[in-house]
Amino acid sequence: MAVGTSILVNEGLMGMLAGALVAVLIIGVIFYVFFALALMAIAKKTKTENAWLAWIPIANIYLMTQVAKVSGWYTTGLLLVFVPIIGSIAIAALFCYLWWKIAEARNRPGWWGILIGLVPIVNLVMIGMLAWSDN
Repeated sequence: MAVGTSILVNEGLMGMLAGALVAVLIIGVIFYVFFALALMAIAKKTKTENAWLAWIPIANIYLMTQVAKVSGWYTTGLLLVFVPIIGSIAIAALFCYLWWKIAEARNRPGWWGILIGLVPIVNLVMIGMLAWSDN
């Protein structure tokens, strides 16, 4: 392979990686906006103060604790992410518990929290139902 061809291949690969990065960032922003809008709607429907906290990272988890009517100290559970393996399992359990309590606060079955916490595509639908459906 000639040197000129090698440079073109590397430039093409870098362009593809940059395009993939941009696509991932756009999708991430779309999910973040959806989640923030849904959490804000849930907070308003449960008459929780400071619904605007849904837009601030980490503060949105504090807002979830307020909607779920559990101690705000559950937010410190995020520090479990630094514990290898067990931490990720504990974080998943923490979020399932919080969504369970939020589902109950919206007069829905608590097991919805498990679906929201563990099933990837279903969680978007369930969060949307919690946010924008009538009781």
